[in-house]
Amino acid sequence: MAAKDDPIVIKKYANRRLYNTGTSTYVTLEDLADMVKKGEEFTVQDAKTGDDITHPVLTQIIFELENKDGQNMLPIPFLRQLIAFYGDQMQMIVPSFLEQSMIAFSREQERFREQMKGAFGKTPMDMMKTPMKALEEQTRRNVEMFQNAMRMFTPFPSANSNSSTPAEPPKKETSDKADDLQELKAQIAAMQRKLDTMS
Repeated sequence: MAAKDDPIVIKKYANRRLYNTGTSTYVTLEDLADMVKKGEEFTVQDAKTGDDITHPVLTQIIFELENKDGQNMLPIPFLRQLIAFYGDQMQMIVPSFLEQSMIAFSREQERFREQMKGAFGKTPMDMMKTPMKALEEQTRRNVEMFQNAMRMFTPFPSANSNSSTPAEPPKKETSDKADDLQELKAQIAAMQRKLDTMS
């Protein structure tokens, strides 16, 4: 029997039905979305193989929500940029960046809610300025956090970089690494420009 703090196990059967082992009831994707909103931890397993399929099921929930009228949260430029990162060198960094951004946004959401409440009773332009300013500030902090994280990939300057003696010609391997680094920096700059336009 699962411990009290263990995630609830949801089993997915071949007929696509989802079974909540915690409540011994069949559930829908909408029920799982409600569980997420309530902060209930769960994992989804393939009933036949026992494989963890939580990621595709959560992705399916987002797909379903995005297809509901008035529910769109992911702007088209963001989706295009996200698709472009698949198979790119930046792919390994993007999940961590998005996760940290959402964690930071979640921490600030109460402040955003208070600012939205305080905006009522003001002119429509005033109502938009305060929350948008807060979101812009949060985006700026996220970009700074990303830049700080990317500094880990910047090599330290060599000891003789300020020396007047001419440097030895770079080896082929060093040259290749420098080219990769330049390409990575260009991609980071492009991503930052995209984030700036989104904010």
